Amino acid sequence: MARQAHHERDTGSWKNSLRLRLLTGTLIWVLGALLLTGWGLRALFAEHLAQQLRSQLVAKLDRLSGAVSFQMDQPVQITVAPFSGDPLLQQPLSGMYWQVDQLDAAGQATVHAGIQRSRSLWDQTLDWPLFKADKTWEPTLPLHAPATYGHMFDGNGNGLVVVTRTVQLPEADAPVLRLMVAADTAMLAVPLQRFTQMLIAALCVLAAGLVVAVVVQLQLALAPLTALRRQLAAVSQGEAPEIQGEHPTEIMPLVQEFNHVLRMNAEMVERARTQAGNLAHAVNTPLSIMGNAAAQQDDALATLVREQVASASRQVEHHLARARAAAAAAQQGHGLRTPLEQPLQSLVRTMSKLHAARDIRFELQGDAWGWDFKGDTQDLMEMLGNLLDNAGKWAQSQVLLQIQPAAENSRYITLNIDDDGPGIAAEQRERIFMRGERLDEQRPGAGLGLDIVRDLVQTYGGSIEALSSPLGGLRMVLTLPGARRKA
Repeated sequence: MARQAHHERDTGSWKNSLRLRLLTGTLIWVLGALLLTGWGLRALFAEHLAQQLRSQLVAKLDRLSGAVSFQMDQPVQITVAPFSGDPLLQQPLSGMYWQVDQLDAAGQATVHAGIQRSRSLWDQTLDWPLFKADKTWEPTLPLHAPATYGHMFDGNGNGLVVVTRTVQLPEADAPVLRLMVAADTAMLAVPLQRFTQMLIAALCVLAAGLVVAVVVQLQLALAPLTALRRQLAAVSQGEAPEIQGEHPTEIMPLVQEFNHVLRMNAEMVERARTQAGNLAHAVNTPLSIMGNAAAQQDDALATLVREQVASASRQVEHHLARARAAAAAAQQGHGLRTPLEQPLQSLVRTMSKLHAARDIRFELQGDAWGWDFKGDTQDLMEMLGNLLDNAGKWAQSQVLLQIQPAAENSRYITLNIDDDGPGIAAEQRERIFMRGERLDEQRPGAGLGLDIVRDLVQTYGGSIEALSSPLGGLRMVLTLPGARRKA
């Protein structure tokens, strides 16, 4: 349950995902860069179109300026048709126009608008307002006069780009003229719209390619972390003593430090376990001496000494078992594994001999081969030894040790110990795990075996439960960390 809750916390904390952070940040940057690029390219292309149109209009204005002529007592004439080959200037309301206006002598007001105009204007004239920076008119030659750019609307409300030039021909009494060439802004909008559509399609394809590249790059970049996580899981499950293999340069220092911590921890646990054993031996020796001395006396003091020595011995045995189990459980994450077949077969043979006087038959059922206990061999022997011995004391004729089949990816193994004894009532079953509790004082024992077993089991993260046995007696269900051995 703890592992499942931890997994749920991992999957729920997607906001803290390094992969998601990198992917989100990169995608935001890519999107921003593409939007900025698209805006810039569109603006550059729009400016290019505008400059190109202006150049075309100025070129037409120059041709119009060279074709204007004036003779005394005659209206202004266009001596050569400058745009005879341009169909847009021949087609009515095509969007491309030219016009010649006559201004007053000061160039301040329009005297006659549209004295000459293109066929494309049909019956309309371009009403272009006059903008003069000063009120002094200085005649200029046609082809050398500067062009003025601007925008206006025609009679139909269409926008126009206009290029104008004010000129005065060199002939005597020649009027002041304003020449205009105009083009509909649709000539800019249509190609700009087509370019924008093509640009959006190209940027979408580029964005899709960049997204795929980013995802692939993140997958490749984070692949070593995924491999490291699998190796950490192998260490945690006891399948490997430490992280092994080659890793990228950026990760290798972390791997080395982690392996160093694992080794240091294993050494500390081993030293603590050794010291606990030494302390137990050092305490048990004087206790044994006092117990032997008290056994030779029969007074009240000797009885008290024997009782206290027995109590102290039980305490030492109890806490030593807990310390040994805690140390073994700590080493469980360092590749500590015990194959089941040999310890189970050895225990069955030993218990058969131990209870041979009562003709109790011990049997092992199930396939123990290929299964490992993720813990210390001595702890496994102590847990199962206590349970089998206790079952043998209560059995009438048979004790059965059974390995339950587990799923391929299961992290636990289950062992059942059944006897054909009288069993225990359901309301009394929890009492047998209490420290010093004995349901039958006539049976041998100190009431510590099952309490020690439960402490060991819980230290390894397992469980133990007393149930009714199919044989008629008691069934002890022991669940311990384990796994099927890899071939």
